Amino acid sequence: MPFLELTPRQIVAQLDQYIIGQNGAKRAVAVALRNRFRRALLDPEMRADVAPKNILMIGPTGVGKTEIARRLASLANAPLLKIEATKFTELGYVGRDVDSIARDLVDVAIAMVEKEKLEEARPRAQQEARERLLDLLAPSPRAANGDGPGASAFGANFPGLWPQSQPPNETDRVQAEQAKRLRDRMSEKLDAGELEDSEVELEVEEKRGGGMPFMMMETGGGGPDIGEMLSGMMPGARKNRRMKVSEARVTLEAQEAEKLIDRDAVASDAIARAQERGIVFLDEIDKIAGRGGAGGGPQISREGVQRDLLPLVEGATVSTKYGPVKTDHVLFIAAGAFHVSKPSDLIPELQGRFPVRVELEPLIEDDLRRILSEPHHSLLQQYSALLGADGVQIEWSDEGVAELARLAIQVNHSTEDIGARRLHTLLEKVLEEIAFEAPEGDEKKIVVDRFYVRARLAHLIDDDDLSRMML
Repeated sequence: MPFLELTPRQIVAQLDQYIIGQNGAKRAVAVALRNRFRRALLDPEMRADVAPKNILMIGPTGVGKTEIARRLASLANAPLLKIEATKFTELGYVGRDVDSIARDLVDVAIAMVEKEKLEEARPRAQQEARERLLDLLAPSPRAANGDGPGASAFGANFPGLWPQSQPPNETDRVQAEQAKRLRDRMSEKLDAGELEDSEVELEVEEKRGGGMPFMMMETGGGGPDIGEMLSGMMPGARKNRRMKVSEARVTLEAQEAEKLIDRDAVASDAIARAQERGIVFLDEIDKIAGRGGAGGGPQISREGVQRDLLPLVEGATVSTKYGPVKTDHVLFIAAGAFHVSKPSDLIPELQGRFPVRVELEPLIEDDLRRILSEPHHSLLQQYSALLGADGVQIEWSDEGVAELARLAIQVNHSTEDIGARRLHTLLEKVLEEIAFEAPEGDEKKIVVDRFYVRARLAHLIDDDDLSRMML
């Protein structure tokens, strides 16, 4: 079913495959995605006035805020830009302005559309590359190729300037038949994979190096930088290289696919996708909360970033090297822990642009246990697959999984609470020895139970100083 036809309940069900809990946040993003489908059904006049309802996620780190946005974008096949709001406070007013958010979003959309176009062109590109490989492996004689002035396009268009080609003689006919037989044999061998290690000489284009670093600075107006402009005017030098057939096939397919792509169409489609489907995940927005006061420069800087962000969130037109892009219908999802500050510390204008607010709950032990094993391609499945590549079979007992979750909660409470990210650290420690010994070890089946987990983590967890350093 196309993503636009999914109901909010179905969208939540899709997200449930990857994210445990946080139903309030899932419902909010599901409604936001469904509203895009609803808006598409409106008449054009009203559609232009319907703006997305931006979302503010409030919750501690490691509870799924970023993952929800990432999975939503994947589900909607939408360009997603994740950016930290503190980036603009660190760079200050001499750094890149917030309009770079729109430009970076378009770059993400360009990459998405380009990848889709390349996939569409792949079958034809593969066929064209195969023919070019055959030309390299079994070149035709001059007569078979129609070489010579009389047979050239120039000679065909202006027959009076060149003598007409003579009818092929017996030698030409024999050479053409031999070339055809050789080409047929090479075609069979090529399809059978018997020529993968054979070498051919191929003309490739070498990208010109930078050489002039001052040309790589942005122009500041949102257009292309000087380096890109000059690189387009000065194409790379072409040279012949010898390479194996297996390598040449990849190069030729890329060359042929590039010929089949309409760059103007890619840019046009990407801008439309960024405008209509784009999602900007603005993380750490709580770090720029704060208005006035005696905080001095940093305080003013944070409020300044908020005011710079405001026009972009409200809807602005930003110049990019591919053309102007409007942010009126881009969905902004802001997120922050708000441990020190609170949403009301944001300037009122920016608060009003995030009408949908959801609070994500801290993870409990049962959540971490489920995160380990239940999601699609869960952590335990990933580690089992990685070690399975070396022939090691990992069996996770229920007690072992529960112990991992319990210890993760314990470390989160005694040190900094980083949510589900703690599971990665613990799993690496538990499986460290197995991962090292797997390729050469004799033990190919390992049961990870409660005792196995405790034996490898207890000495770290019981020592608070060591726990803070290593876990």
